Amino acid sequence: MRARPDSTARDVPPMTPVNIVQLTILAALWGASFLFIRIGVSDFDVAPLMALRVGIGALFLLVVLIIRRPLRESIDTLKRRAWPLVVVGVLNSAAPFCLFAYAELTLSAGVTSVINATTPLWGALVAFVWLKDRLSTLRSIGLAIGFAGVLMLVWDQIVAPSSGTVATPATTALAAAAALGATLLYGIAASYTKRHLMGVDALTVATGTMIGATVVLLPLAIAQWPAAPISLHAWTSVLGLGIGCTGIAYMLYFHLIAVAGPARAMTVTFVIPLFGILWGALFLGERVSAGMLAGCAVILVGTALSTGVVKRLPGFGARGGATAAAADKR
Repeated sequence: MRARPDSTARDVPPMTPVNIVQLTILAALWGASFLFIRIGVSDFDVAPLMALRVGIGALFLLVVLIIRRPLRESIDTLKRRAWPLVVVGVLNSAAPFCLFAYAELTLSAGVTSVINATTPLWGALVAFVWLKDRLSTLRSIGLAIGFAGVLMLVWDQIVAPSSGTVATPATTALAAAAALGATLLYGIAASYTKRHLMGVDALTVATGTMIGATVVLLPLAIAQWPAAPISLHAWTSVLGLGIGCTGIAYMLYFHLIAVAGPARAMTVTFVIPLFGILWGALFLGERVSAGMLAGCAVILVGTALSTGVVKRLPGFGARGGATAAAADKR
């Protein structure tokens, strides 16, 4: 990165009304991904569903890349950066997508979308450990608050499991651990991208990583392809995941990074759980408990503090820490 994350945020232009609408659409799309995973994973199983998701997304993004960039230049860049693109494809797509799909065999779409909001917490922690980004006292408190919110959320699910699942405390905890593992991988992917893919345009990164994820997941998908017929609802969910929640959403996300900056684009994290809970309740009849909402609120407060969206607390002093250390993850 050409400058420290703290300094880049100061040069970001304000969000326009059009950007705010785009951000809301992006949150709705990514919130819907948890709904589509919940619908499709029981028919497809984990690896086939996610291989189709990244494969369709890769095809969509590859077409856009060919339209927008000279073909020879795009191919040369993908070849030269093949290994880092595959690594990020695994860390940022293949592995976390599969972990979320596994989690949704037990957890509801709404709950997994809330756990996804811990991504910036991991991003800040990994950047502190790996890239030595400064982590102020206020941001450290935010990390503790955010993870306390996860514990509240998991406890709520143990006490009252999601409808339609036969969940024990152990399976619920394992599913939550899988979802948290997915967000940890997002945080690692962000720091790895800073180290190894800076200077590569966002569209090429998105396309290359999706191709890499597809290559990695394809053998697993073939080996685990379901023998039973797959329902129309499941196929519809695959198309929604691949085209809407991956291809279109990634394009929209990188557009927001370009026009409004990574710190502003990162705020989509705060809106995704609202749509995740809404879609799950509307289309799947998922339970929305007071404990779940409380856990969501605590996680979002912790995220706001740890990422520097909230820079000062009353009586805490003027220096709230770095503003965007984890700003490059969803």
